[in-house]
Amino acid sequence: MKVIAFLFFSSTAFASWAQEPLPDTLSLPAMDTLTIIGEVDTIELIPALPAEVEFIPGEDTPELLSNRLVRIQNQIPLSYNTTVHGFIDYFTVRNRDYTRAMQRKKDLYFPLFEKYLAQHNLPDELKYLSIIESGLNPRAISRARAVGLWQFMSGTGRYFGLQTDWYIDDRMDPEKSTEAACRYLAQLYTIFGDWELALAAYNSGPGTVRKAVRRSGYKKSFWEVYPHLPRETRAYVPQFIAIIYAMSYAEEHNLLETVREEFPPYDTLTVNHHLHLGTLAKLTGTCLEDLQKLNPAVRHNIIPGNGKTYHVKIPVFAKANLDSNRVAILDSAMRVGKKESAVMMYAATPANGTPTVYTVASGDVLGGIALRFKVSVNDLKEWNNLSSTKIYAGQKLYVYAPAQRVAQAKNTEPVLLSPDTKTYTVQPGDTLWDISRKVPGLTVEKIKALNNLKSNDLKPGQKLIVG
Repeated sequence: MKVIAFLFFSSTAFASWAQEPLPDTLSLPAMDTLTIIGEVDTIELIPALPAEVEFIPGEDTPELLSNRLVRIQNQIPLSYNTTVHGFIDYFTVRNRDYTRAMQRKKDLYFPLFEKYLAQHNLPDELKYLSIIESGLNPRAISRARAVGLWQFMSGTGRYFGLQTDWYIDDRMDPEKSTEAACRYLAQLYTIFGDWELALAAYNSGPGTVRKAVRRSGYKKSFWEVYPHLPRETRAYVPQFIAIIYAMSYAEEHNLLETVREEFPPYDTLTVNHHLHLGTLAKLTGTCLEDLQKLNPAVRHNIIPGNGKTYHVKIPVFAKANLDSNRVAILDSAMRVGKKESAVMMYAATPANGTPTVYTVASGDVLGGIALRFKVSVNDLKEWNNLSSTKIYAGQKLYVYAPAQRVAQAKNTEPVLLSPDTKTYTVQPGDTLWDISRKVPGLTVEKIKALNNLKSNDLKPGQKLIVG
């Protein structure tokens, strides 16, 4: 009987052995000695894969992928086509590290997503959307200034109750942002009656999708409307389908991760005063990174003392240390950084305080709104996180402007004083030019002459003779 010995090696230097008489033993570099037992007629040398080379299954035929998608489809259609295939290849072959990272992180947030999706009677598979939006990073910020696990722009976030200031950004709060995302997704599904179009609208806005539907001749499915959507939105739904596939069939693609990221066991601290998290971490024997991970919505490691109540998550062992010396620790954490944070917050807050909400009317342009409120276009873009000057009817814009200017801007007709009026009381934000336009025939020079003004400076409450 002919016996063949198969040797797996990592160098072609051993190939000459096949031509020479076989010794009783072969000494293999960096390997244990191989003892040949019995008679061997032939040695067949097979190169071994280097240790760093990963096995990537290659049997993902169109038929196989299509059948797998059918098996995991639930409420949202999981269509298969070449576009979806390309993104499946991306998540299972070209960017396997990303898919593995999502496997490790999913237990941090999926239970939370599942809870809120169930409460709102929404498809469970929507939990995968946050992977596409933010990579399961609650502090993710996009180039367009969308923020959080669900990537809310500031205007949309405020519409759904997510408040943002220098201290706290609710868009980074996993609980609040997830609840808001559920409400938004439910609203979009009500508008379009189709989950794929609702997802497209989540990406680019309902107005953009409505426009694409009109251009398509009022087609009713995503793939019929597909050619009329922006490029990013065309890729959005296929990515969503592909990541569901990759996460569901991780084992079949040698992507299964057994290690999972998790939060440290934590308790909750209720505070209604200034609290410096860095000081709290130091005095309770925990690390600031753990507090940041547990409280991602706290932007600058400071809880504001604004009279509101906040719930701070703190590792269990740190809470025990806090309870052992609560008064002294909290007293220190309440003092540190108070003045500095107040200065920084003031510098970062628009000078005119509380915003006025302006609803865009049909025919409005951003420049016209800026002129109406006597602010700049750049201010409007910054206050509303706009990346361009495009706006749409019904859109909510936040304007930081003095009250008198707001009152004037909301009224499209000029505000005129009675012809019998002889004096005018200066309002906040008034200029001589503003006042001159209120009375026919009145000029800036005439106001200055009547009131013996040496400059254009005015004070609220000041009485001016105007005729």
